[in-house]
Amino acid sequence: MTPKGAPHFDNTFLLAVSDGKRMRRRKNEVVFSQGDPADALFYLQEGRIRITVSSAEGKEAVIAILGAGTFFGEGCLAGQALRMSTATTVGACLILRLEKTRVVRLLHEDPGFAEIFLKYVLTRNVRIEEDLVDQLFNSSERRLARVLLLLANYGNEREPERAVAKISQKTLAEMIGTTRSRVSFFMNRFRKLGFIEYNGELKVHDSLLTIVLHD
Repeated sequence: MTPKGAPHFDNTFLLAVSDGKRMRRRKNEVVFSQGDPADALFYLQEGRIRITVSSAEGKEAVIAILGAGTFFGEGCLAGQALRMSTATTVGACLILRLEKTRVVRLLHEDPGFAEIFLKYVLTRNVRIEEDLVDQLFNSSERRLARVLLLLANYGNEREPERAVAKISQKTLAEMIGTTRSRVSFFMNRFRKLGFIEYNGELKVHDSLLTIVLHD
């Protein structure tokens, strides 16, 4: 999900930085895995990416769903030697791979890029804080409504997408910290109230905001 207020990056400029290394990936393809060398930054031009972490016992948790216009794998710029998470495509994606050394040099040599990238990282950090507050203080129903609205780009600079790429109830349950059966219950309730349409394709309506804004 694109962080609210995230700056726009010129794709032509980023393509030049990446030496034209566009990566096309189909649904459920791994871009990098937890434990892989962290040697590059990625920029998502099209599609959605699921970020997950796994425990030593093999338990997996979804920590983010990222939309077009976002970077991922930025831990490599903070001294991360190995990937701390796994990035997998939710649907078909178009991705730019930016070598870590080139990005580090660019951050030092191009103040304009450095300023925009810093703004992006800060906006992303604010979003993580909002997610934490949401997890700690809001009900699972409100958390689900917020996730659906974010997936549809409500509250972002991009135009809202009424139709959302298909995402499983299991994934939604992992993202908001509840069970699949509870997600199913709330999704059915939202549909009956006319907040969403959920017949093969998920469509989110403005009226779902009433769940998030209701005290």
